[in-house]
Amino acid sequence: MQTSSDRLTLAIERLSTPIGTIVLLIDEQNVLRMLHWENGHEGLQKILRRRYGVDRVRLVEGGGVSAVRASLEAYFSGELEAINRIPVKTEGTTFQRQVWSALRAIPAGQTCSYSELAGRLSRPKAVRAVGLANGSNPIGIVVPCHRVIGSNGSLTGYGGGLDRKRWLLEHEGICLDARQRRLFDQP
Repeated sequence: MQTSSDRLTLAIERLSTPIGTIVLLIDEQNVLRMLHWENGHEGLQKILRRRYGVDRVRLVEGGGVSAVRASLEAYFSGELEAINRIPVKTEGTTFQRQVWSALRAIPAGQTCSYSELAGRLSRPKAVRAVGLANGSNPIGIVVPCHRVIGSNGSLTGYGGGLDRKRWLLEHEGICLDARQRRLFDQP
């Protein structure tokens, strides 16, 4: 039988950004556990059940502005390194956590291909696995999966939508050339 002490309590905070509202889930130690676009394709409860199990998470409304939210506000105001101060904790396989850790090592204003990321992990043949781990990242922006592009320079998918990926990259000073924009703008 599960007791209330076995449940993870996460505070919900919402942040309005130039590209939509973000829902932040922050634990009692002020560690970011999940960042989700409010209009995301998959419901927040469904994601939580898959990540943590049925009835394992208790959600409460956050009180005030957390340090996590303040750092994200600073990021959106142009202080790009502010997201590096945000502590995160993710549930996932060992390999997924390795990929997510490697994503945090990509500096703002730079991109990396899936192939390069696999190489950095000393797993050069794991390009598809890196892509899958990248796509299941529960803390977009802070764990900057938007900085990963195709090996041909194309701007590949992003869970928050391609328009948001473009905005984030341009916000970080990455100049998209006309070819990238064409590849990116295709449906």
